[in-house]
Amino acid sequence: MDLQHAQKTVDDWIKAHGVRYFNELTNMAQLTEEVGEVARIISRRYGEQSEKESDKNKDLGEELADVLFVVLCLANQTGVNLQEAFDKKLDLKTKRDHNRHHSNEKLK
Repeated sequence: MDLQHAQKTVDDWIKAHGVRYFNELTNMAQLTEEVGEVARIISRRYGEQSEKESDKNKDLGEELADVLFVVLCLANQTGVNLQEAFDKKLDLKTKRDHNRHHSNEKLK
């Protein structure tokens, strides 16, 4: 699924199952909360913090999907075409970073 299709899928879901989009500030707070849940899993599962028993069943994929859902909501409600923005960003990063990363001694 490309990003345009994902944005439409989320918009269709909001229309079918939600009353409306939460406002942008609420969605920004939701995004922050969801990113925090991803950070908690990663810091405990892959970092140096010990994982609590109650966190061991948390699904990283599900939490990443929550982040993506809210990002898609924010894009829809602010008129951002994420496919265009992503393609433009990837092109920029490719031109800017290719040699930089290959030349980085820390990555060898």
